[in-house]
Amino acid sequence: MLNLLLTLAIAASPQAKPATNTKCPVLGGKVSEKSKTVAVRGQEYRLCCGGCDATLLKNPDKYLEKDGTPKNAKK
Repeated sequence: MLNLLLTLAIAASPQAKPATNTKCPVLGGKVSEKSKTVAVRGQEYRLCCGGCDATLLKNPDKYLEKDGTPKNAKK
């Protein structure tokens, strides 16, 4: 019964929009399609290294604009 509830909860949760960033929002390093990703506020972001996921999740406002654009993205 618990497995069924977990499966339904996962299926019902909205999918995050795929990552489109070319630089890590935290450290600014290059990222690729194979880079690790993390979802924040319904949007995935590619990261340059393993430590950036916790940093971005802990304080997304420091690295992301209100619309979700990374602050270090080209304007």
